[in-house]
Amino acid sequence: MSKTVLTVDDSRTMRDMLRIALSSAGYEVLQAEDGQHGLELLASARPDVIITDINMPRLDGFGFIEGVRRDARLRAVPILVLSTESHVEKKQRARAAGATGWIVKPFDGAKLVDAVRRVAA
Repeated sequence: MSKTVLTVDDSRTMRDMLRIALSSAGYEVLQAEDGQHGLELLASARPDVIITDINMPRLDGFGFIEGVRRDARLRAVPILVLSTESHVEKKQRARAAGATGWIVKPFDGAKLVDAVRRVAA
């Protein structure tokens, strides 16, 4: 049975790139357009890993991560941040909110899949 990854990013191009990289590696991929949409999807889904951007409309990545961690059903789901941001303060804020790891865009598909595989194990 394949594992499921939820990707949350407001960029259609980035969502497409993530879908291609993850689907090629055998993952089922759910996609949300921003943090709010991601929380809405999580009401009826329980992915094995979540990948989220930080800078998004309606609900940013920090708010999304906090929302996921408030749900007891989803507390153990690994969350990887995929962002153009690389400031230490933002990484610390994401970690404090409950993020598992941080990957800087642009991403290498093979390295991204390796990171997903490691946190999903």
